[in-house]
Amino acid sequence: MKTDIQIAQEAQMQPIKDVAALYDITEDDLELYGKYKAKFTDELIQRVEKNEDGKLVLVTAINPTPAGEGKTTTSIGLAQAMAKLDKKCLLALREPSLGPCFGIKGGAAGGGYAQVVPMEDLNLHFTGDFHAITSANNLLAALLDNHIHQGNELRIDSRQVIWKRCLDMNDRALRNIVVGLGKKTDGFTREDHFVITVATEVMAILCLAKDMKDLKERLSRIIVAYDLDGNPVTAGQLKAVGSMAALLKDALKPNLIQTLEHTGAIVHGGPFANIAHGCNSVRATKSALKMADIVITEAGFGADLGAEKFFDIKCRMADLKPDAVVLVATVRALKYNGGVKKEDLGQENLEALEKGICNLEKHIENLQKYQVPIVVTLNAFTTDTDKEHEFIRRFCEERNCEFALSRVWEKGGEGGIDLANKVLKTLEEKKSNFKLLYPDEMPLKEKIETVAREIYGADGVAFDPAAEKMLVKLTEMGFGNLPVCMAKTQYSLSDDQTKLGRPTNYNINVREVYVSAGAGFIVALTGAIMTMPGLSRKPAAYGIDVNDEGKITGLF
Repeated sequence: MKTDIQIAQEAQMQPIKDVAALYDITEDDLELYGKYKAKFTDELIQRVEKNEDGKLVLVTAINPTPAGEGKTTTSIGLAQAMAKLDKKCLLALREPSLGPCFGIKGGAAGGGYAQVVPMEDLNLHFTGDFHAITSANNLLAALLDNHIHQGNELRIDSRQVIWKRCLDMNDRALRNIVVGLGKKTDGFTREDHFVITVATEVMAILCLAKDMKDLKERLSRIIVAYDLDGNPVTAGQLKAVGSMAALLKDALKPNLIQTLEHTGAIVHGGPFANIAHGCNSVRATKSALKMADIVITEAGFGADLGAEKFFDIKCRMADLKPDAVVLVATVRALKYNGGVKKEDLGQENLEALEKGICNLEKHIENLQKYQVPIVVTLNAFTTDTDKEHEFIRRFCEERNCEFALSRVWEKGGEGGIDLANKVLKTLEEKKSNFKLLYPDEMPLKEKIETVAREIYGADGVAFDPAAEKMLVKLTEMGFGNLPVCMAKTQYSLSDDQTKLGRPTNYNINVREVYVSAGAGFIVALTGAIMTMPGLSRKPAAYGIDVNDEGKITGLF
């Protein structure tokens, strides 16, 4: 079969204004970035605000494995299938980061015959949103250091600067650095740090902001440092908000592209789910709900991260109420969770499947806590057997979940018809009684413990002394009512990526806690999670090239 990039490059795209017309969007409602990409105007977003909301379907997955799951592929294929059934459906997805694109994971445009296009544009610079976020973040860092250099009127304690610079690239050498070396005119020498752009608070703020007014208010609340008396210093006090907002003006507008079968896809924002909140922008999702009868959205990595944060952070803040959840799994991934080596996953192994299906079971149980109807779908591979499929089908139906096979990678929308029908049946016959996992007023420490016990299956939480002390301080500062954003490995329900399946008899280890005051949540770093990833021994960048005619190869 052809590679993903070959399929994408051979696609016959429609002008984006024609795709937009399917949703009653005129050319005047768009800011065009060439023929096949566009941003929504603010006037369009305001005009549709009074429309009735469509149905919201979240696509999530089991914990990722080297065997692959295909969550974004399934989301795109499901939307294409809905269109084949004459449903007015829109996708609402995240933008890919350059970090994994050139690292080990690859891009995030789907795969096979369930992709969004133009694939190369999306995976590389797209409409410049991530560059704007990077620039706004680093402008704030520059203004902070300049303030200290120019006399430090706010009495910033240079030992308590918490704002980090960023780059949308995996670069471990920048995790911990020293700035201000050289002459007196080169600033004060201090330790500094970099995070990847998709882990920044500016990314989270852009994805949670309702409009420009809300964006600026959130930016002003960013805590960049503490002064010599221990009081927080904010971006507002540094007079950084106006210039940051100017850089983010266009990035705040959602982007419209299309699938291989010309279904509309709003792709906007892209926080990682393992180290950030893992959801596309509120503006994109809410706009989509006003423009379509069914909106398919996804949240990053497994349901223990992406779905939990979608529910407990995004839905809480934006007053969203999902109508159904699609939980993606593969036979291969479940056998991997059952102890089978990657090279042996193509062989039928019901014993390993029975052992590894506990990972799927835990995710089903977790999603049921939110009281949203669940459809489990298997992203089918040619090496799967009928016996393996039947075993998983019975397992899901015994747990009151609809079940469907998905062949969208191979067949596009046609391969998702069964899944689409099961989702439509669920939307028609089962009522969502969505509820949050914990209330706002629950103490921060208990919120972290609730997520650890209820979602991860941990016995409890071991807090480093510094983290415990910071929880007390944040509560005293008035942040006790905020939700928590857990930074945790995506590869396991636990904070140890080697523990597959459904780990038991362990504690989650919280080593650091801090507030993202502008975004409006508390971040808890667990285990060995890094906010600036590194490249592997053989990064994907080695295989990416462009020929003499300007055609890109090697993206996946």
